[in-house]
Amino acid sequence: MLNKHISMSSSNLRVRLYKLEDSEVWDKLVVESWNGTFLHTRRFLSYHCERFQDISLVIEDSSGQMIGVFPAAIDPAKQDRAISHPGITYGGIVHNGKVRGTVMVKVLHLISETYQKIGVCTLRYKTVPYIYHRVPASDDLYALFRLEAVRYRCDLCSTIDLDSQVRLSRGRTQALKKARNAGVCIKYGTKYLEEFWQILEENKKKYGVKPIHSWQEIQYLYSLFPDNIEIVVGVLNNQVVAGAVLFKTDQVIHPQYGAASLEGYTICALDLIYQHCIEKSKSARVRYFDFGISNENEGHYLNESLDEFKSMFGGRGVVHEFYEINLKPGGRNED
Repeated sequence: MLNKHISMSSSNLRVRLYKLEDSEVWDKLVVESWNGTFLHTRRFLSYHCERFQDISLVIEDSSGQMIGVFPAAIDPAKQDRAISHPGITYGGIVHNGKVRGTVMVKVLHLISETYQKIGVCTLRYKTVPYIYHRVPASDDLYALFRLEAVRYRCDLCSTIDLDSQVRLSRGRTQALKKARNAGVCIKYGTKYLEEFWQILEENKKKYGVKPIHSWQEIQYLYSLFPDNIEIVVGVLNNQVVAGAVLFKTDQVIHPQYGAASLEGYTICALDLIYQHCIEKSKSARVRYFDFGISNENEGHYLNESLDEFKSMFGGRGVVHEFYEINLKPGGRNED
C-alpha cells in the first residue's frame, strides 16, 4: 500500500501522490487545461482501476492550488517501472498553463524524485501529440531533454489537417463511388455495436490478436462520455458491413477502431464511413482527423500499405514520442 502522504517540494512547487478526494478538482483541471483530453480524467482512468496500480501525481503551487496532473501507474510487466499511463494512448503532464519553461523542468525533477522515493527505477513518459493541444504546450519535451531522457519509441500517425486538407486520391474517389452505388447507408448508435464488434473481432483474429476492449466495455465508456465517443456503421440490406468507434476531443476526431466484413471490404464501405466522418468533422470546425498509427514493434515497423491507405484520404505524418528516464542514482542529469 502506497503512502499517499509522500510528496516533494521545491521553492513554490509541490508534487504529491494523487488521492481519491482529488478526483473532482483533477477532472476540472483537465477540462480547463492546455493539453488534456477526456482520456486524462479520473472518470476515464477509473475504468482501469482494477487493472493497474495507480501512482498518479498532483502538481500544486505555493497556495496549494492544483496547477497540473500526471496520470501514471506501475508497469504490470515490470514492478519498478512507472508509465504515464499504461491504460491510455498518451499520458504526460497535463496543466493549465502555469507549468511552462523552467517550471516544467522543476516539475519533472520533482516527479522523478517522488518516484525514486517509492522505489521506482524507470519512468516511461508518453507525450501528448501536439494535435491534441488547445494551446501549444510542448514544454515537457524540453524538460525531458534537460533530464537526459532517452526516446525509446516513436510512432507515426496519419493525420488530416482539416484547415488545409489534401485532395482525395483518385483511388479513394472511385472507392467512395463504389460504396454509394452499392447502397451503403450510414447509421449511428450503440445498438449497432455488438454486430460491428463481431466484424472487428473476426478481422483481428486474422492477425492473432483481439480488440483491447469488448463491445460491452465500449458501451459502458459511451455511457460515461456520450459527447466524446461515437459509433458509426455502414449498413447494407439491414446488415452492418463496416463500422468505426470514434474518440472525439476538442481538437481531434480519432477512429479508435475501424473494420469491415468481407462484403463491406469488397464494396469499400469503410472508405465511405471515414469520408463521411471527415466531412462531418470539418463542418463541426474540428482541426484534425487522426487515423492513428500504422506501426508495430514499438515503432520499429511501419505497415506501409495501411499508411498508404490513410494517406489517400489526405493523411500526413504526425509523430507520437515516448521517452524513458533512468531514476537510478547517477542515471540522469541533476542540473
